[in-house]
Formats: sequence, C-alpha cells, structure tokens
Amino acid sequence: MTITKGYKALVDEAMAQVRTYTVGEVRARLGAADLQLVDIRDVRELQAEGTVPGSFHAPRGMLEFWVDPASPYFKPVFGTEGKEFVLFCGAGWRSALAARTLQEMGMTNVAHIDGGFGEWKKQGAPTETLEERKAKKSG
Repeated sequence: MTITKGYKALVDEAMAQVRTYTVGEVRARLGAADLQLVDIRDVRELQAEGTVPGSFHAPRGMLEFWVDPASPYFKPVFGTEGKEFVLFCGAGWRSALAARTLQEMGMTNVAHIDGGFGEWKKQGAPTETLEERKAKKSG
C-alpha cells in the first residue's frame, strides 16, 4: 500500500484552515453562554483521564452524524444558536481534522484547542472524572 498523503499532511492542512485557540484563551471563556466545548476522544480516554467540566462528549466516529439535523442520530446540543463549538482531543490532531470536516459541512462556528486535553492538563486547567460529572448531574 502506498500512502500519497499521510496523517501529518492532513493535520497540517486542517491546522491551516481552522480556528485554533490556546488553552488560556479557552480557559478564560469557561462557563460563557456562547461556548460549548466538545470532547471528541474515545470513551476509554475519558474514563482513564477525565474531561473538561461542562464539555459535551461526541466521539469522533459519530460527530458528523450527531451534528447534522437531517441525521437520525442528531443531538440537539449542536442545534444551539449563538454558540461556538470548540473541539478537543488528546493532542489536537483529531480535533483539527474534525473541525475542518465540520467546516466542510457548513459550520462556521467551530474551532479547536491547540495541544488538546494533554495541553489542557499540562497547564493545570480544570478537569473532572466521569464519576464527578455523574455526581454533579444526580446531586
């Protein structure tokens, strides 16, 4: 098999086409009504590492289906007017690719976090375990 365009070229192209925020920029907006963080990591990553408080989990493999109102899998969170959807993954690669795909679908209110959840944790930004999230919802 010959790969004519590798993952690095794809990620580099996506990075050049999507809005990228630093952890500090996103952290300053935490809790803002016009911001919806979207964790696109696999559920096993969330179970092992936790996530960002207030984020919505949309696994990368389902994102396009959950965003499209014509899809039987559409999630109403993505129909919210006036919000910017800021995606993150583990290192910022998958989220760049995903943000570009959502732009190709017609979304203009999408961005991603440079360095992803790894950089988020490295900078000491707030996190929560899934257990803590469930306790908040039930309490």
